[in-house]
Amino acid sequence: MLDADDVRRIALSFPESAEKERWDHPTFDVAGKMFATVPDDQTSFAVRCPKPDRDELIAAEPDKFWVPTHEASSSWVRARLSALEDAGELRDILFDSWRQAAPSRLLDDA
Repeated sequence: MLDADDVRRIALSFPESAEKERWDHPTFDVAGKMFATVPDDQTSFAVRCPKPDRDELIAAEPDKFWVPTHEASSSWVRARLSALEDAGELRDILFDSWRQAAPSRLLDDA
């Protein structure tokens, strides 16, 4: 099963990614913009996701994706680590969020 260490390892594998502590838990930035975080219980992670895409994800896979009430107005979605198929799916989700936050100069290198 995937865990917070897998999120860390994959998130830090992207160009210019860095880990930073916020709200007493790990977050991951690229060029000073956060693209992922692992909340306190470490059974899920949160990533950037445009609201229309987020709503589609949640509708299609509600056991995998959700948004806590306090994050409803944000453009972030959470994913349950236990619901992911494998590290490849985790990487795809994290990379999509990284691309949304990364400056264009990094996108060609990724």
